[in-house]
Amino acid sequence: MPELPDLQVFSRNLHKYLGGKTLTKINISKNARLNVPVATLKKSLEAQRLVKVYRDGKELRFAFKNKRVLGIHLMLRGKLYWFEGDNPHPHTLAEFRFDNRGLALTDYQRKATISLDPPATDVPDALSEKINSKFWKTQLQSRAGIKNLLLDQHVIRGIGNAYADEILWKAGISPFSVANKLPPAKVKALAGAVKTVLKNAEKQISKADPAIIGGEIRDFLLIHNARNKKSPTGAVIKKKAGARKTYYTDEQELFA
Repeated sequence: MPELPDLQVFSRNLHKYLGGKTLTKINISKNARLNVPVATLKKSLEAQRLVKVYRDGKELRFAFKNKRVLGIHLMLRGKLYWFEGDNPHPHTLAEFRFDNRGLALTDYQRKATISLDPPATDVPDALSEKINSKFWKTQLQSRAGIKNLLLDQHVIRGIGNAYADEILWKAGISPFSVANKLPPAKVKALAGAVKTVLKNAEKQISKADPAIIGGEIRDFLLIHNARNKKSPTGAVIKKKAGARKTYYTDEQELFA
């Protein structure tokens, strides 16, 4: 699943190529998941000029001059592709034609979602200025597992499984720690690790594929990487299987 750093790069590239262009036509598959009827989506967005593409949590947002916003959540297997002329991409859920450039949303699992004017939320984004030591001191008052808390989109938006592992390794915190057991020094370390890991990942992805708008680049990950056997500091990387795979080392302190 594309996570926050991926979507940061996607949104920047999408805006670079589509900003200022007009959405001339929308085609929606019967298998697509929408929050409004297709007719409403088309009436609201066709013939409108795109002002900005940005990321909000784990979604891409396309803001138009008429103040309407198109939201796309790629979910686990959704992917975006450019096309010209006829769209050659299988498993297409939606086509968006901007002047002479086409953008296809594909997903063979049919889980990706399309929304018109997605609702605002008070939950802060992981790169928000609100995400600091004070925020974490308030949020870490529960018996929740620290990794589960990082992944909870009702607490903080944008972090997924892979980057939760990277953040916790950077902070030196075991993913199996209990949130309210973290000492003040580790709360501060966690706050710093969130921003450091996510911003560095964005740079690495952009460097590896400057024009990317879909898929995942994970080769640079230090811990959540099946090809790596040891951490940069020499500790053996362990893996716990389950609904989500967790990668960690014994360097990470357990607070329970």
